[in-house]
Amino acid sequence: MTIGRRLAAIAFHLCVGALLVAGCRPAQAGDERVITQIEPIAGKTGLVVRFILTGKTAVRSFALKNPDRIAVDFDDAVPAVPFDTLPDNPLVETVRHGMVTADRYRVIFKLKAPAVATIDRTAEDGKEVVEVDIAATGDAGRAAEPVPAGRVTAAKPSGDAPPTPGKGGGPRRLVIVIDPGHGGEDQGALSPSGTMEKTINLANAKMLRDILDTYPNVDAELTRNDDTFIPLDERAAIARKLGADLFLSIHADSIHYKSLRGATVYTLSEDASDELARQIAANENASDRFAPEGLTDKSPEVFDILLDLTRRETVSFSEHFAAALVADLSAHKVDLINRPKRSAGFRVLKSPDVPSVLVEMGFLSNTADEKLLKNEDWRRKITSAIAESIIRFFRGGKADALKAAQKND
Repeated sequence: MTIGRRLAAIAFHLCVGALLVAGCRPAQAGDERVITQIEPIAGKTGLVVRFILTGKTAVRSFALKNPDRIAVDFDDAVPAVPFDTLPDNPLVETVRHGMVTADRYRVIFKLKAPAVATIDRTAEDGKEVVEVDIAATGDAGRAAEPVPAGRVTAAKPSGDAPPTPGKGGGPRRLVIVIDPGHGGEDQGALSPSGTMEKTINLANAKMLRDILDTYPNVDAELTRNDDTFIPLDERAAIARKLGADLFLSIHADSIHYKSLRGATVYTLSEDASDELARQIAANENASDRFAPEGLTDKSPEVFDILLDLTRRETVSFSEHFAAALVADLSAHKVDLINRPKRSAGFRVLKSPDVPSVLVEMGFLSNTADEKLLKNEDWRRKITSAIAESIIRFFRGGKADALKAAQKND
């Protein structure tokens, strides 16, 4: 997806409540459908939310765990109205929404109690109406299981939804860009025994790529395939050029706290969440001291504008993915540091339109972590857990990354 198309989608979102006002028109919006109304209606046993769109689009619902949530995805759709509050109801606590990728709008309902979602589609006055009915599990006349990703239950269909693009009629093509930190003359951290971070990062990134490539319609790409130096801004630019759904930067830093060990997941923030996050960000941002003079100063005003325009959607979904990844790593028995989800001003995460996170798989300054980072079985364990988390986040349901990885063995 082009940045122009992404900005067209954002233009719709910024024109909240003013879609019909002169001058509030997206340029080159492509085939996006516009959500012109969102109507939440509370009942005694659940919540019904009506989405009114300018045209038909693919819609899917799926369950998310830890905490329990229901997600609803609209392909090629953008919102033109706010959706931040809900009426009092017995099942849904809060709602979050935004563009999870350049061509997908996601609404996430955080549940108070176990529930399932049923999707009903109708046509009214030439508009497409998608009604999401959230009901308690096992309610009479309702589905007993959540609607899995890629399938829509339609009690009163208004016609077939547009097919989701993908090879062989499968799920939509997913592009994941993996960034092995450092490279070339920038060796990154160095362990007491001489292990270089740039080497560890590249090996782990390649393993993660190979596991992701076993899934249907998933293209995993690396920002570097060998021992090459790439400036931080260029790494993010590669993700945008490839139309990435997710940018994942892989690292294994060193810190003066020798006893500190375990994985950490970082997101972008103007202010560091704590002193450790500030130090790690400073270490990673220092990579550009190896860049040619003037390279990082190109078009700063354009970069700032793009970042401001997309901050709400991109950062929101980066945070959501980071939280899900931490939960999945913990479920796979991967050691994590205390408060494993942190944030700081990482330059490599400042892509204007691609959800981005940085994963520190461990610390080369810790002897135990260094052994794990060089161990084939442990590396497969953590990269498989990350791959599974990515697939689960974007497609819902259970992704068995370990079995997928074993197919290549």
